[in-house]
Amino acid sequence: MNAAEATDTSTQTAPADDAGPETWLHHARKVTDPVLREAVDCLHPQARIVVGYHLGWWDAHGRPVTAGWGKAVRPALVLLSARALGARSGTGAHCAAAVQLAHDSSLLHDDIIDRDDTRRHRPAAWRVFGVAGALLGGDAMLALAVSLVQHDGPSRPATAALNEAVQEFIGGQFEDIDFEERAEVSLAECTTMAARKTGALMGAACRLGALTGGADEVQAAELGSFGRSLGLAFQHVDDLLGIWGDPGATGKPAGADLHARKKSLPVVAALGSDGREAAELAELYARDPALDDADILRRAASLVERAGGRQRVGGLARRHLTEALDHLDATRLPASDTRPLRTLAAWLALRDH
Repeated sequence: MNAAEATDTSTQTAPADDAGPETWLHHARKVTDPVLREAVDCLHPQARIVVGYHLGWWDAHGRPVTAGWGKAVRPALVLLSARALGARSGTGAHCAAAVQLAHDSSLLHDDIIDRDDTRRHRPAAWRVFGVAGALLGGDAMLALAVSLVQHDGPSRPATAALNEAVQEFIGGQFEDIDFEERAEVSLAECTTMAARKTGALMGAACRLGALTGGADEVQAAELGSFGRSLGLAFQHVDDLLGIWGDPGATGKPAGADLHARKKSLPVVAALGSDGREAAELAELYARDPALDDADILRRAASLVERAGGRQRVGGLARRHLTEALDHLDATRLPASDTRPLRTLAAWLALRDH
């Protein structure tokens, strides 16, 4: 038995059914963190330093810090999906760690591709360890994720679910890169890309939780669809925060997505409105280095809002939340067992940070 397998997560007492979403996220971090740490300790020493830095456990020299590794949304979805099937507390902890590692591997690579300088209020790993070091760290996390997911429940379908999600978010990343080189991108194309980059892994998280909880195929499929639709709602809100979010909460500069000229959902919705504001926004996106100036960034954000991008994307987020809850209803699981999932879903789709 390896170190990751030896971790006992059953001693973590679960919150009450009516606990708030942030309580469930905190619980997911408590359950998942020991599994992550023991797994990461098995990596090559140099990969271990990069990964642990990215996860907020230590600085570039390996000295302990408490920066944290994010909200634990995907681990929470694994654990709560297993719980909805009646599984005991802690069931699915290794799958929860696996989806977090897969997610974080994509963030490491995204930061390199997008040349983002910060991640979670600190310099991004590629800025600290170089592009090669960050790439290798991301590769190590992804390989570790595949190993961990085989520990909980039926290993073959669990591994297949994770691998399928990874292939989807890689495809979504290719599309995202392509969009930055194109003058025109439709909202439908942008939504499909978001479904692959974000929806696929959140869907896999719920499906993995269902499998570890003993779900039948119909329940596993519906929980997977719940997570996928929730992932779309989550990404719509994330793109709104990428323009209007508080840097103190998001960990990125104000208007970071505009500065990078990302074809995010609000921008694409605004550009497709065909009004005067859309024409001016298109001109700003075409000019270099127009979006390097703080005043022009604020102007661009105003244009997106006035062209209807903010309102439309907010409405779509709520629609995808409704779709997600419909899939949860289709599992026919007791309402009391799915209550934490519903609470978390509503918070994720309506959050302001």
